[in-house]
Parts: sequence; C-alpha cells; structure tokens
Amino acid sequence: MTITYWLDLTLLQMGFWLTWVLIPLVVEIIPAIISSFRVLYRFHHRSKHKVPAKLPLITVIVPVYNSAKTLFACIASIANSTYPTHLIQVILADNQSTDDSFSVFSHAQSVFNRLNMQMIHTQKGKAQALNSAIYQAIGKYVINIDSDGTLRPEALMNMVLQFENEPDVAALTGAILSNKKVIRELPKNSHRILAQNEYFEYVQAFLSGRAIESEHNHLFTRSGAFSAFRREVLLQTFMYNTMTVGEDTDMTFQIRQNLKQKVVLCPNAIFYISPISGLGELYTQRQRWFRGELETSKDFSKSKKVGILSLFDNFVTRRLIIDHTFLFPRMIWFFASFVLLFFHYSIWVLIDSYLLIYLLYVFASFINYFCVRILLQEFPSEKHYFGHLWWVAWTFPIYNFICAWIRMIGAINTITRPTQWNSE
Repeated sequence: MTITYWLDLTLLQMGFWLTWVLIPLVVEIIPAIISSFRVLYRFHHRSKHKVPAKLPLITVIVPVYNSAKTLFACIASIANSTYPTHLIQVILADNQSTDDSFSVFSHAQSVFNRLNMQMIHTQKGKAQALNSAIYQAIGKYVINIDSDGTLRPEALMNMVLQFENEPDVAALTGAILSNKKVIRELPKNSHRILAQNEYFEYVQAFLSGRAIESEHNHLFTRSGAFSAFRREVLLQTFMYNTMTVGEDTDMTFQIRQNLKQKVVLCPNAIFYISPISGLGELYTQRQRWFRGELETSKDFSKSKKVGILSLFDNFVTRRLIIDHTFLFPRMIWFFASFVLLFFHYSIWVLIDSYLLIYLLYVFASFINYFCVRILLQEFPSEKHYFGHLWWVAWTFPIYNFICAWIRMIGAINTITRPTQWNSE
C-alpha cells in the first residue's frame, strides 16, 4: 500500500515535478555550475601582466554629492595607492552638494598635498558630473570611482597593467565588494545577515559571473562605482546618458555595440563600498538597476532585433529572458502551486518540490562558494573572511528570491510609470 502511494505521488504527478524543477535547473543551476568550472580553468591558465618601462598619466574622477562623511577616506585611498602619486590627476566633480564636501576637499588638499587634485562644480546628477569632468581629464586612462567607497592600494596599478598588456580592451570594470570591517561592526544581527548575503552576492557576481561574461565580450554593464576607460575611446562615445537611471549600462553598450570595442572585468582591482543599509535601500537600489537594464536594452535593441528567435545569437535576449521574462512565470507558479491543493495534489508533493528546488540552489551556491575561495588566493584577508561565510550558501537562495520579487515590482513600475521614476 505504501509503495503504491509513493508511486502515485512520483510517477502520476511527475508532470508537476518536472514543470516546477526544470526551469531553474536548466536555466540557472546547471549553467552556474558549468560557469564555476570555466572560471577556475581560466584562473589557472591566466598570464601575468608585465610592468611597462614607463607608466602613463591617469585621471581619477570622483563624482561628489553630499559626501562629506566619506570623501576624505576615498581621497586617502587614492593617495595611498601603489600607483605613483605624481602620475595621478584627481578631479572631484561636485554636483551641487549642500553639505561640507568642499571643506573636506580643502582639508584633503592640505593633507595630501602631493596629489594633483581639483574640484569642479557641475549640474546636479551623476551623469552630468562625469561628463563635465571627462572633458578636463588629461590622463591616458580615465578611472571613475564613487565618493562613498575606498580603493585597495593595488587597484589602480592593476587596472593600468591590464590596459597596457591588453591593447584590445577599451574599458574595464573593477570588482566591487562590501567593506567587511563595517559589516562586522553592524549592531543588529538581521542587518549583518543581510549585509553578509550582499557580500556573498558581490564576490560571486564579480569574480565568477562577470568573469564569464568578459570571455566573449558579453559584459552587460560595468560597475558605476569603479570603472575605467581609454580616454580616446571615451571621447568617441555620446558621453554618459543623462536621460536614464542606467547610465553605466548605457555607456557599456555604447562602447561595445556602437564602437565595437571590448569591455571586460579587471578581477584584481577591488573597490570597497559601504554595506546595504537595510531592506529599504535594497528595494530602491534593485528597482533602479532593473529599470536601467530595461531602458538600455530597449534603446540598443532598435538596431538589432531582440526576440525569442535571437535567443542563441544575441546575449541581450538571453539576459532579458533569464533575468526578466522568467520572473513572471516563477512568481505565478509560486502562487499557482497552492491552487493545486484544490485539485487533489498532495501537500507533500508541494513541500518536497519546494525543498528539492531549495536544495538545488543551495548546492549551486556551495559550488560557487568553493570556486570563489580559490579565486581569492591573491587576497588573503578577503579569502579568510569569505571562508567564514560558508553558511550564507543556505540563506543565499532566499536572498535571491527576495531580490527577484523586487525586480518584478520594478518591471511593473517601469511599465505603469514610464515617464517618471518612482521606486516605491
């Protein structure tokens, strides 16, 4: 009797199991595992960059808006860089701050008097600030960093070395990590757990995910917090788009789609940002990112048709289907699965299905965890901290599920409020 019962659950109701498990297994979990092994292979076969006989002059642009609390630490990280100070031009682009940012700049000028540093005043908005500063840049390479983060000492040098050793690369994105020291000092356990999941996400996204995208010049977006360009390439673009919330994604597409140039990751150039302040910021941030992706995909799809038929020859189509289109059936199935109870599906089938999917995602998270630990060999302190976050592999699927809900809300907001962005 027991055997007959379980055969009925597994065989006669297999359609439900397959429908529920197949999409995440084929679209997300298996590709994540394959990508991890590809990244490890590339890591062990990488070539070491040579230091040129003469290092070039570079320009570091820092957009500033009410950054009094973080600006000094940001400037200090530039001054303490291993890159020669006399070869760095620093432009602080203040876009109408109302706090004491200028006083912080003045103090930093006196402390780091060997830095060639200036502050310019621009129109409000990050894109406007960057555009104004670019025209005053004189360096061979232009590097943008956010004012609320800090550079690892070797980050600028590693970016320049990659440019100098890979002449076909037009733009780079650095690796963004949450500041582990700040995470440790967070007073609330709930906030610390959220920040640890964000750290786990960033490490995997940059060192694993974007490394794979870089292989075929399919990097969807550079990080606005830390990115770099060859100046002559940057001046061939239409500059940063002031009409979108995804100006960094737009610039990435300009360089790759319009100029046919390469945009890749510099995995050993790390920039530290403050951890997420809470679910409220996560909600606003992810909707803004999502809208930026949709806006840019729409603008750059006019010249190259995006549709289901271009799934295999257009990575933008694949990105939209996997990250965006699949959101809706995933959420529909989440509610529809409970409706199946009224069609005499066993509650144990539902529970087993959810448990199976959760364990598959946990398995993929652990695969990525071990992969990233190997990739962090060059950074012992990060590897040590990340090593203690093994348990996040159990909470990471839940964190991703929350982010998926936020992205879906962002899609609905983009559709229903096309002319005015409102993230609430």
